[in-house]
Amino acid sequence: MEIFQNLPLWSALIAIIVAQFIKIPLAFIATRKLNFELFTSTGGMPSSHSAAVTALSTAVAIELGLDSPVFAATAILGIIVMFDATGVRRHAGYHATVLNQLVADFNKLVDEVKTWPKKEDADKLKELLGHQPIEVFFGALLGIFLTLGLYAWIF
Repeated sequence: MEIFQNLPLWSALIAIIVAQFIKIPLAFIATRKLNFELFTSTGGMPSSHSAAVTALSTAVAIELGLDSPVFAATAILGIIVMFDATGVRRHAGYHATVLNQLVADFNKLVDEVKTWPKKEDADKLKELLGHQPIEVFFGALLGIFLTLGLYAWIF
């Protein structure tokens, strides 16, 4: 089956899985708490988005060359994804932090004036949406080196 020989596809998928897995021990080192939910969460070190798009682009470069229109498309896609991860998504996380604080302050006010019941289990917005530039950088490095290693090892 040809799909099992598709280096760009497998490089990108494996890069996502490896980047998500790496978040668990890195967070443990920083916080001394084991959090397996990080495997399916967004944000954090390294960026799985960056790892995936750079793995994809690197694999296309290996197979089709740097002068390929497909490489150009994957490179531009990668730049957009990484820019978005450090820009729009990161700032959406900041907004979520502010909104969560507003909800907490509002609930505190409500509790103090005793006019409305306080909602203890109100749903919080996800604050860790985007990435710091260093997280995107290391995600990109992971994608490139993982693909080069896969190519050398399997293909």
